[in-house]
Amino acid sequence: MPVIETHELTKQFDDSIAVDRVNLTVNAGEIYGLIGPNGAGKTTLIRMLATAEEPTAGTISICDRPLTLDRPDPEIQRRLGFLPDDFPLYDDLNVVDYLEYFSQLYYLDEPALTQRINEVLELVSLENKRTSSIGTLSRGMKQRLSLARTIIYRPTLLLLDEPVSGLDPIARVQYRETIKTLQRQGITIFISSHILSDLEDFCTSIGIMERGRLVESSQLQALYDRDRTDKEIIIAALAKAENLQQVLQASPLVKNCEILPPTNSKSEKVCINFTGTEEEAAQLLRSLVEQGLPITEFSPVRENLEEIFLKLGYQQTS
Repeated sequence: MPVIETHELTKQFDDSIAVDRVNLTVNAGEIYGLIGPNGAGKTTLIRMLATAEEPTAGTISICDRPLTLDRPDPEIQRRLGFLPDDFPLYDDLNVVDYLEYFSQLYYLDEPALTQRINEVLELVSLENKRTSSIGTLSRGMKQRLSLARTIIYRPTLLLLDEPVSGLDPIARVQYRETIKTLQRQGITIFISSHILSDLEDFCTSIGIMERGRLVESSQLQALYDRDRTDKEIIIAALAKAENLQQVLQASPLVKNCEILPPTNSKSEKVCINFTGTEEEAAQLLRSLVEQGLPITEFSPVRENLEEIFLKLGYQQTS
Protein backbone atom coordinates (compact mmCIF):
# COMPACT_ATOMS: atom_id res chain seq x y z
CA MET A 1 0.00 0.00 0.00
CA PRO A 2 1.32 3.47 -0.81
CA VAL A 3 2.22 5.42 2.33
CA ILE A 4 2.89 8.63 0.38
CA GLU A 5 1.08 9.73 -2.77
CA THR A 6 1.22 13.19 -4.31
CA HIS A 7 -0.39 14.52 -7.46
CA GLU A 8 0.86 17.68 -9.19
CA LEU A 9 2.15 18.91 -5.83
CA THR A 10 3.34 22.52 -6.11
CA LYS A 11 4.68 25.17 -3.74
CA GLN A 12 5.26 28.75 -4.85
CA PHE A 13 6.86 31.54 -2.84
CA ASP A 14 6.06 34.90 -4.50
CA ASP A 15 7.52 34.52 -8.01
CA SER A 16 9.64 31.47 -7.17
CA ILE A 17 8.39 27.91 -7.59
CA ALA A 18 10.13 25.72 -4.98
CA VAL A 19 8.27 22.47 -5.82
CA ASP A 20 6.86 22.09 -9.30
CA ARG A 21 4.07 19.57 -10.03
CA VAL A 22 5.61 16.62 -8.22
CA ASN A 23 3.96 13.21 -8.63
CA LEU A 24 5.38 10.82 -6.06
CA THR A 25 4.54 7.37 -4.72
CA VAL A 26 6.32 5.72 -1.80
CA ASN A 27 5.18 2.25 -0.78
CA ALA A 28 5.04 0.76 2.70
CA GLY A 29 8.34 -0.55 4.01
CA GLU A 30 10.53 1.43 1.61
CA ILE A 31 13.51 3.61 2.40
CA TYR A 32 13.10 6.35 -0.19
CA GLY A 33 16.13 8.60 -0.69
CA LEU A 34 15.68 12.10 -2.08
CA ILE A 35 18.76 13.70 -3.62
CA GLY A 36 19.47 16.95 -5.41
CA PRO A 37 21.57 20.11 -5.21
CA ASN A 38 20.93 22.94 -2.76
CA GLY A 39 17.78 24.81 -3.71
CA ALA A 40 16.28 21.87 -5.59
CA GLY A 41 13.16 21.85 -3.36
CA LYS A 42 13.91 18.83 -1.17
CA THR A 43 13.26 20.52 2.18
CA THR A 44 10.09 22.23 0.94
CA LEU A 45 8.74 18.90 -0.33
CA ILE A 46 9.47 17.17 2.98
CA ARG A 47 7.87 20.01 4.96
CA MET A 48 4.69 19.69 2.90
CA LEU A 49 4.61 15.93 3.48
CA ALA A 50 5.05 16.62 7.20
CA THR A 51 2.09 19.07 7.16
CA ALA A 52 4.50 21.86 8.23
CA GLU A 53 4.01 23.69 4.93
CA GLU A 54 0.81 24.10 2.94
CA PRO A 55 1.01 23.41 -0.80
CA THR A 56 0.03 26.03 -3.35
CA ALA A 57 -1.58 23.39 -5.55
CA GLY A 58 -1.88 19.63 -5.89
CA THR A 59 -2.77 16.89 -3.44
CA ILE A 60 -1.07 14.78 -0.76
CA SER A 61 -2.25 11.46 0.64
CA ILE A 62 -0.59 9.87 3.68
CA CYS A 63 -1.47 6.26 4.48
CA ASP A 64 -4.45 6.53 2.11
CA ARG A 65 -5.79 9.61 3.94
CA PRO A 66 -5.91 12.84 1.89
CA LEU A 67 -4.50 15.99 3.46
CA THR A 68 -6.96 18.89 3.45
CA LEU A 69 -5.84 22.51 3.48
CA ASP A 70 -6.56 24.43 6.69
CA ARG A 71 -7.95 21.27 8.33
CA PRO A 72 -5.40 19.36 10.47
CA ASP A 73 -5.89 15.60 10.59
CA PRO A 74 -4.81 14.20 13.99
CA GLU A 75 -4.80 10.66 12.60
CA ILE A 76 -2.24 11.59 9.93
CA GLN A 77 -0.13 13.54 12.40
CA ARG A 78 -0.02 10.53 14.73
CA ARG A 79 1.41 8.45 11.92
CA LEU A 80 4.12 10.97 10.98
CA GLY A 81 7.54 11.36 12.48
CA PHE A 82 9.33 14.47 11.17
CA LEU A 83 12.97 15.34 11.88
CA PRO A 84 13.98 18.67 10.29
CA ASP A 85 17.57 19.53 9.52
CA ASP A 86 17.84 21.97 12.46
CA PHE A 87 16.56 19.39 15.08
CA PRO A 88 15.82 21.83 17.96
CA LEU A 89 16.86 20.57 21.41
CA TYR A 90 16.65 21.80 25.02
CA ASP A 91 20.25 21.92 26.22
CA ASP A 92 19.36 22.38 29.89
CA LEU A 93 17.44 19.07 30.10
CA ASN A 94 19.05 15.68 30.47
CA VAL A 95 18.40 12.91 27.97
CA VAL A 96 15.70 11.04 29.89
CA ASP A 97 13.84 14.20 30.92
CA TYR A 98 13.79 15.33 27.29
CA LEU A 99 12.34 12.01 26.08
CA GLU A 100 9.82 11.92 28.95
CA TYR A 101 8.59 15.38 28.01
CA PHE A 102 7.91 14.40 24.41
CA SER A 103 6.47 11.03 25.41
CA GLN A 104 3.86 12.76 27.55
CA LEU A 105 2.98 15.10 24.68
CA TYR A 106 1.95 11.96 22.81
CA TYR A 107 0.00 10.63 25.82
CA LEU A 108 2.42 7.83 26.73
CA ASP A 109 1.92 6.83 30.38
CA GLU A 110 3.64 4.41 32.72
CA PRO A 111 4.66 1.63 32.46
CA ALA A 112 4.73 1.98 28.65
CA LEU A 113 6.55 5.32 28.90
CA THR A 114 9.67 4.03 30.66
CA GLN A 115 9.75 0.87 28.56
CA ARG A 116 9.59 2.87 25.32
CA ILE A 117 12.30 5.30 26.45
CA ASN A 118 14.57 2.35 27.23
CA GLU A 119 13.86 0.87 23.79
CA VAL A 120 14.70 4.01 21.84
CA LEU A 121 17.82 4.75 23.91
CA GLU A 122 19.09 1.26 23.14
CA LEU A 123 18.21 1.70 19.46
CA VAL A 124 20.25 4.92 19.14
CA SER A 125 23.05 3.69 21.46
CA LEU A 126 22.57 6.35 24.15
CA GLU A 127 21.87 4.12 27.16
CA ASN A 128 24.98 5.39 28.94
CA LYS A 129 23.90 9.02 28.45
CA ARG A 130 20.56 8.80 30.23
CA THR A 131 21.36 11.42 32.85
CA SER A 132 23.71 13.54 30.74
CA SER A 133 22.79 17.13 30.01
CA ILE A 134 21.91 17.57 26.33
CA GLY A 135 24.29 20.55 26.15
CA THR A 136 27.24 18.22 26.82
CA LEU A 137 26.45 15.81 23.98
CA SER A 138 28.37 15.70 20.71
CA ARG A 139 26.63 16.64 17.46
CA GLY A 140 26.24 12.99 16.52
CA MET A 141 24.69 12.13 19.88
CA LYS A 142 22.30 15.07 19.58
CA GLN A 143 21.17 13.89 16.16
CA ARG A 144 20.62 10.36 17.48
CA LEU A 145 18.66 11.79 20.42
CA SER A 146 16.52 13.81 18.01
CA LEU A 147 15.80 10.63 16.10
CA ALA A 148 14.84 8.88 19.35
CA ARG A 149 12.42 11.70 20.13
CA THR A 150 10.94 11.46 16.62
CA ILE A 151 10.18 7.72 16.88
CA ILE A 152 9.17 7.63 20.55
CA TYR A 153 5.48 7.23 19.64
CA ARG A 154 6.06 4.63 16.89
CA PRO A 155 5.15 6.56 13.71
CA THR A 156 4.26 4.73 10.51
CA LEU A 157 6.18 7.17 8.31
CA LEU A 158 9.50 8.80 9.18
CA LEU A 159 10.52 11.98 7.33
CA LEU A 160 14.21 12.86 7.72
CA ASP A 161 15.71 16.03 6.26
CA GLU A 162 19.52 15.81 5.94
CA PRO A 163 19.91 13.74 9.14
CA VAL A 164 23.61 12.91 8.62
CA SER A 165 24.72 16.41 7.73
CA GLY A 166 27.87 17.34 9.64
CA LEU A 167 28.50 13.89 11.08
CA ASP A 168 31.88 12.20 11.01
CA PRO A 169 32.20 8.86 9.12
CA ILE A 170 31.79 6.68 12.23
CA ALA A 171 28.68 8.58 13.33
CA ARG A 172 27.21 8.23 9.82
CA VAL A 173 27.75 4.48 9.91
CA GLN A 174 25.95 4.28 13.28
CA TYR A 175 23.08 6.37 11.95
CA ARG A 176 22.75 4.21 8.85
CA GLU A 177 22.51 1.05 10.95
CA THR A 178 19.77 2.66 13.03
CA ILE A 179 17.81 3.52 9.87
CA LYS A 180 18.07 -0.09 8.68
CA THR A 181 16.78 -1.32 12.05
CA LEU A 182 13.79 1.03 11.85
CA GLN A 183 12.92 -0.32 8.41
CA ARG A 184 13.05 -3.87 9.76
CA GLN A 185 10.59 -2.74 12.43
CA GLY A 186 8.11 -1.81 9.70
CA ILE A 187 8.61 1.96 9.47
CA THR A 188 8.56 3.56 6.03
CA ILE A 189 11.38 6.10 5.73
CA PHE A 190 11.67 9.14 3.46
CA ILE A 191 15.12 10.70 3.73
CA SER A 192 16.99 13.49 1.97
CA SER A 193 20.77 13.76 1.93
CA HIS A 194 23.72 15.23 0.06
CA ILE A 195 25.90 12.27 1.04
CA LEU A 196 25.02 9.92 -1.79
CA SER A 197 27.18 7.04 -0.59
CA ASP A 198 25.08 6.84 2.59
CA LEU A 199 21.82 6.57 0.66
CA GLU A 200 23.31 3.97 -1.66
CA ASP A 201 23.99 1.75 1.34
CA PHE A 202 20.38 1.35 2.48
CA CYS A 203 17.80 2.97 0.17
CA THR A 204 15.36 0.85 -1.80
CA SER A 205 14.24 3.71 -4.06
CA ILE A 206 15.69 7.04 -5.14
CA GLY A 207 14.19 10.34 -6.26
CA ILE A 208 16.24 13.05 -7.95
CA MET A 209 15.09 16.68 -7.66
CA GLU A 210 16.33 19.55 -9.79
CA ARG A 211 14.84 23.06 -9.82
CA GLY A 212 11.70 21.93 -8.03
CA ARG A 213 10.97 19.03 -10.39
CA LEU A 214 11.21 15.35 -9.58
CA VAL A 215 13.23 14.37 -12.64
CA GLU A 216 13.63 10.73 -11.63
CA SER A 217 11.89 8.36 -9.21
CA SER A 218 12.72 4.69 -9.35
CA GLN A 219 13.85 1.66 -7.44
CA LEU A 220 17.59 1.85 -6.92
CA GLN A 221 18.32 -1.41 -8.74
CA ALA A 222 16.33 -0.20 -11.74
CA LEU A 223 18.53 2.90 -11.89
CA TYR A 224 21.63 0.72 -11.87
CA ASP A 225 20.27 -1.41 -14.71
CA ARG A 226 18.85 1.37 -16.88
CA ASP A 227 20.21 2.36 -20.27
CA ARG A 228 23.04 -0.15 -20.14
CA THR A 229 23.34 -1.65 -23.60
CA ASP A 230 26.48 -3.37 -22.41
CA LYS A 231 28.03 -4.23 -19.08
CA GLU A 232 31.59 -3.78 -17.93
CA ILE A 233 33.06 -6.91 -16.35
CA ILE A 234 36.45 -7.21 -14.66
CA ILE A 235 38.04 -10.63 -15.23
CA ALA A 236 41.25 -11.80 -13.56
CA ALA A 237 43.18 -15.02 -14.07
CA LEU A 238 46.45 -16.64 -13.08
CA ALA A 239 47.54 -16.38 -16.68
CA LYS A 240 48.98 -13.88 -19.11
CA ALA A 241 46.51 -11.08 -19.76
CA GLU A 242 47.23 -11.36 -23.51
CA ASN A 243 46.08 -15.02 -23.47
CA LEU A 244 42.90 -14.10 -21.58
CA GLN A 245 42.28 -11.24 -23.99
CA GLN A 246 42.67 -13.52 -27.01
CA VAL A 247 40.12 -16.01 -25.71
CA LEU A 248 37.60 -13.30 -24.75
CA GLN A 249 37.80 -11.50 -28.08
CA ALA A 250 36.64 -14.68 -29.79
CA SER A 251 33.22 -14.26 -28.14
CA PRO A 252 30.66 -12.33 -30.25
CA LEU A 253 29.21 -10.88 -27.02
CA VAL A 254 32.48 -9.20 -26.00
CA LYS A 255 32.60 -5.78 -27.68
CA ASN A 256 35.87 -4.60 -26.23
CA CYS A 257 38.62 -6.14 -24.09
CA GLU A 258 41.20 -3.91 -22.39
CA ILE A 259 44.20 -5.16 -20.43
CA LEU A 260 44.35 -3.40 -17.05
CA PRO A 261 47.59 -2.14 -15.46
CA PRO A 262 49.42 -4.74 -13.34
CA THR A 263 48.98 -4.83 -9.56
CA ASN A 264 50.73 -6.59 -6.70
CA SER A 265 48.46 -9.59 -7.24
CA LYS A 266 49.64 -12.65 -9.15
CA SER A 267 46.48 -12.45 -11.23
CA GLU A 268 46.37 -10.33 -14.38
CA LYS A 269 43.18 -8.45 -15.23
CA VAL A 270 41.18 -7.34 -18.22
CA CYS A 271 38.00 -5.27 -18.52
CA ILE A 272 35.43 -6.22 -21.13
CA ASN A 273 32.27 -4.63 -22.48
CA PHE A 274 29.74 -7.46 -22.50
CA THR A 275 26.50 -7.19 -24.50
CA GLY A 276 24.78 -10.37 -23.28
CA THR A 277 22.39 -11.26 -20.50
CA GLU A 278 23.26 -12.48 -17.02
CA GLU A 279 22.72 -16.05 -18.17
CA GLU A 280 25.10 -15.51 -21.08
CA ALA A 281 27.66 -13.96 -18.72
CA ALA A 282 27.46 -17.12 -16.62
CA GLN A 283 27.99 -19.20 -19.77
CA LEU A 284 31.04 -17.09 -20.66
CA LEU A 285 32.55 -17.70 -17.23
CA ARG A 286 31.87 -21.43 -17.55
CA SER A 287 33.55 -21.56 -20.95
CA LEU A 288 36.67 -19.79 -19.63
CA VAL A 289 36.99 -22.34 -16.84
CA GLU A 290 36.38 -25.23 -19.23
CA GLN A 291 39.22 -23.93 -21.42
CA GLY A 292 41.57 -24.28 -18.49
CA LEU A 293 41.96 -20.60 -17.58
CA PRO A 294 42.44 -20.24 -13.78
CA ILE A 295 39.88 -17.48 -13.21
CA THR A 296 40.24 -15.65 -9.88
CA GLU A 297 37.73 -12.81 -10.45
CA PHE A 298 34.64 -12.24 -12.57
CA SER A 299 33.02 -9.00 -11.35
CA PRO A 300 30.43 -6.83 -13.12
CA VAL A 301 31.18 -3.12 -12.71
CA ARG A 302 28.24 -1.06 -11.46
CA GLU A 303 27.76 2.71 -11.59
CA ASN A 304 27.55 4.31 -8.17
CA LEU A 305 24.77 6.64 -7.10
CA GLU A 306 26.87 9.75 -7.64
CA GLU A 307 27.45 8.83 -11.28
CA ILE A 308 23.73 8.12 -11.72
CA PHE A 309 22.84 11.46 -10.12
CA LEU A 310 25.16 13.40 -12.41
CA LYS A 311 23.90 11.54 -15.47
CA LEU A 312 20.17 11.53 -14.75
CA GLY A 313 19.69 14.55 -12.51
CA TYR A 314 21.47 17.16 -14.56
CA GLN A 315 21.09 15.56 -17.98
CA GLN A 316 17.29 15.49 -17.85
CA THR A 317 17.03 19.15 -16.83
CA SER A 318 19.55 20.59 -19.30
